[in-house]
Amino acid sequence: MLFHVKMTVKLPADMDPAVATRLKADEKELAQRLQREGQWRHLWRIAGHYANYSVFDVPSVEALHDTLMLLPLFPYMEIEIDGLCRHPSSIHTDDR
Repeated sequence: MLFHVKMTVKLPADMDPAVATRLKADEKELAQRLQREGQWRHLWRIAGHYANYSVFDVPSVEALHDTLMLLPLFPYMEIEIDGLCRHPSSIHTDDR
């Protein structure tokens, strides 16, 4: 199942910079692993915001939830999710 996910990160202003740096490094490592595995299919930064648009390819809503909860920055995110399906006017024969 494909999901469009908007993630907006809101780190506390008083967070220790070393903690923030570590969380961001851990987040990057996991995000890149999930991309290599094919679960996190697309990742785009939203210009001017500490946010991204992503497309996840996971077997279920529960799998998406479990994956998002693994993200080190999850406690500091506002997340919006939309399920995706093929549009009948699409000229593409696959979801890639």
